[in-house]
Amino acid sequence: MKKPLTKAAEPLTPEEQKLFVSLRASSWNEFAGQENVKRALSIAIAATKKRKQALEHILLYGPPGLGKTTLAHIIGRELDVNIRVTSGPAIERSGDLAAILTNLEPHDILFIDEIHRLNKVVEEMLYPAMEDYCLDIVIGKGPSARTVRLDLPQFTIIGATTRVGLISSPMRDRFGLIQRLSYYEPTEMETILEQAAKKLEVTLEPEAKKELSKRSRGTPRIGLRLLKRVRDVAEIEGEGIITPTILHKSLALFEVDSMGLDSSDRRLLTLLIDKYDGGPVGIETIAAALSEDTGTVEDVLEPYMMQIGFLKRTPRGRMVTALAFTHLNKTPSKKQQENLF
Repeated sequence: MKKPLTKAAEPLTPEEQKLFVSLRASSWNEFAGQENVKRALSIAIAATKKRKQALEHILLYGPPGLGKTTLAHIIGRELDVNIRVTSGPAIERSGDLAAILTNLEPHDILFIDEIHRLNKVVEEMLYPAMEDYCLDIVIGKGPSARTVRLDLPQFTIIGATTRVGLISSPMRDRFGLIQRLSYYEPTEMETILEQAAKKLEVTLEPEAKKELSKRSRGTPRIGLRLLKRVRDVAEIEGEGIITPTILHKSLALFEVDSMGLDSSDRRLLTLLIDKYDGGPVGIETIAAALSEDTGTVEDVLEPYMMQIGFLKRTPRGRMVTALAFTHLNKTPSKKQQENLF
C-alpha cells in the first residue's frame, strides 16, 4: 500500500499520536456505527474498483468529531491510493491549489477538511478540476495575459464540513456522493470505547463502559478524550482499572454531568434561563454574552443540546426547553412558564 501523504502540522506528543492515530478505525470492520453511510461508500468503492476509474467526489458533513477524517482514510486504504490531507483555510491562493493538484497521481484522494472555508477564487478554480480533470492557469497580466490549460490525472476530492449550508450550490453539485454523519447510539459508542480501551491497554468494566458511552454525547472524539482522561485517574487511583466509582469520580473532576454536558454547555443554558427568561435570544447576543464566536456556539454547543431536546431554535431566537430546567434543577418563573407552555 502506498504511504499516505499528510499536511504539515505541529508535532504531536507520543500520547496524542496514540490517541488520534492508533485509536482511529482503520477498516470498515473497526468503524462502528453510520451503517447507511458505510454501505453507500462501500458500494461506490466496489463499483469504482470494478470500472478501474477514480472514485466520484464525496462530500461528508455533520457535527464535528463523528469520523469524517477517519472515513476518508479508510476509503484511501480500501482503494490502495495516496491520500493528501489539507483544509479549506490552508489553501489561501490558487497557486497553493495548483501545487497540490499537479502532484497527485492517478486515482489519488485529496481530502479537504472545512471545505466550506475555501477562498472563493480557489473554489472557482476547483470547478474544472473536479469536472474535467484540468486546471486553467492565467499567465501574465493585462492584454498580454493568456490562459494555459493543464491536464490532471483522474483524482477524487473528499470534502468534510460541519456547515454544509455555507457551501455554494455550484460546489455542492459537483460532488457525486453526499453523505450526512449523525450522532452515534449508546451501543455504538460502547463498541468504540471497548476497542479503544484494548488499544490503550486499560480495563474498562461493563458498567463503566455503559455510563461513559452515555456521557460521550454520541461523539467518538469526545468519548475517546474522556476515556483517556479517565484512564489517567484509573492508573493513579484505581490500579489501571476503570470501575464505575473511578468513572464517576473522574467525570465529576472534569465537570461532565450525567447527560454529557460540560461547564460550557451548562453556562449557556444558565445564561438563557437566568438572564433572558429562557429565551428567545438571538445567536449574536448569546455569543457576545459567552465571549464566544457564533461559529463555536452553532457548531459546538448547540447541536447536541438540540439533539437531546434542551434547546430549540425559533424564528425569534434560541429557547431553553422544560427538559433543561428539570436537568439543572431550576424552577421556571411565571414568565418562563408562559414561554415554555
